[in-house]
Amino acid sequence: MNEQTKQKLIQQGRDFLHYDIHGEDFVSDQDKKLPQPPLVKAPMRSESIDLPVNFDDLDMNNDFRSVINLRKSHRIYTDENLSLLQLSYLLWATQGIKSIRGKSYATIRTVPSGGARHGFETYLIVRKVEGLKPGKYHYLPMGHKLEYLGEIDSIEEVINDSLCKQAWAKKASVVFYWSIVCYRNEWRYGINAHRPLTIDAGHVGQNLYLACTALNIGTCAIAAYDNTICDPLFELDGNEEFIMYTAPVGTVSKKNQDKEDEIYAFVKEQGL
Repeated sequence: MNEQTKQKLIQQGRDFLHYDIHGEDFVSDQDKKLPQPPLVKAPMRSESIDLPVNFDDLDMNNDFRSVINLRKSHRIYTDENLSLLQLSYLLWATQGIKSIRGKSYATIRTVPSGGARHGFETYLIVRKVEGLKPGKYHYLPMGHKLEYLGEIDSIEEVINDSLCKQAWAKKASVVFYWSIVCYRNEWRYGINAHRPLTIDAGHVGQNLYLACTALNIGTCAIAAYDNTICDPLFELDGNEEFIMYTAPVGTVSKKNQDKEDEIYAFVKEQGL
């Protein structure tokens, strides 16, 4: 790639982050009184799994300052099972619904979202979770349920390939894949819907980090993923809905701290 092309692409990225109302003639579909899109995606299968909600039974660090101080990215996992209750808590912490505004205008969730649009859907690749068979899943936040979407052949290789060959993620107990259902946000914000989505993704990812830290398990958010693999894997069309954020989650050990630090050995070697 030559320098001119590189600078052009960089500028396109910067332009994307600008808020542009395009004058007074812009009217959203909400202002046009067009029908609001569904608050959540409809179930993809006929059967679902009820998730446990006895969160008081979890062995959890409830000291907020401690959780903030301990939060970090983990890329080395001990390859043990998560409990179904732990996974249930992570799903609730990242996309759980606390209440509904109006008849069906908006969901109030455990994370903030511009205009309470909450454009994300949560998909999972489960490797090692007690009570769940390995495979792919879709979270149903309205009922706090999971639906099983099917088996995955060579599950570790699919994780590796879908996350752009980041081999460390293959030992995660579960991998979160968040999609965006675009029109859920575009209905209200139209041409300006997409910048807030990147902000909302940060809200979701940080809640996952904090919930994992409280449970003494690890995660590392990943923005490098292959949509040509991820979208078909979860039966997404790649335009109206597509994966835009991912995060492996796994069990961790203090014994692996030195190995985690080795990832940043180049900082010391290069005197940075």
